[in-house]
Amino acid sequence: MITYEPFYETMKSKGITTYKLIKDYNISRSLLDRLKHNKPISTVTLNDLCEMLDCTPSDIIRYTKE
Repeated sequence: MITYEPFYETMKSKGITTYKLIKDYNISRSLLDRLKHNKPISTVTLNDLCEMLDCTPSDIIRYTKE
């Protein structure tokens, strides 16, 4: 199962709020909702998030066997 828990941990460690992502980076609320509910995102979106947060994919996603 893929989860986006690391995304929120990375945001917190970098002092970035969801409000800042929406206002400064034009991230949609629907994307944040997809992340919150562990729904699929595209690799393009993953790349964009990595660039915005200056991090790697492992700082955004985590895979664990169910």
